[in-house]
Amino acid sequence: MGVYQEPRDFIHEVFTGDPPEPAALWITPALREPIEDILGHPPSKMRMRYWRRGDRTAWIVEEIGKEKPITTGFFTDQFREAALEPDGDLDRHIDSISGATLSVSAIKRLAKLTLFLDSQVRRDGSA
Repeated sequence: MGVYQEPRDFIHEVFTGDPPEPAALWITPALREPIEDILGHPPSKMRMRYWRRGDRTAWIVEEIGKEKPITTGFFTDQFREAALEPDGDLDRHIDSISGATLSVSAIKRLAKLTLFLDSQVRRDGSA
């Protein structure tokens, strides 16, 4: 599988050709444990870049699927307006792709991670 869309193009699309400057959310010790719970392993980065204008945010995140990294920009249609339940699960069923269980699991983890990170940015008022 090749590149569906370059990250730069994704950000330009999300913000209709006029993207804001990227910001960073530092993975503090307080964030490290919940992120590890979501991913099932420690985070691989010390900070996560995101773009924000008003209520719209865009994140580009990466996780290992079956064997190779899957890099995705959120949100895809199935995850549009998704939220985390109090127990940390997604609030909706996500359809699987036959034969792609590990990739779908990775995408679900990334969706949970992105929703969690976005909630931290919104709570802290970071931009």
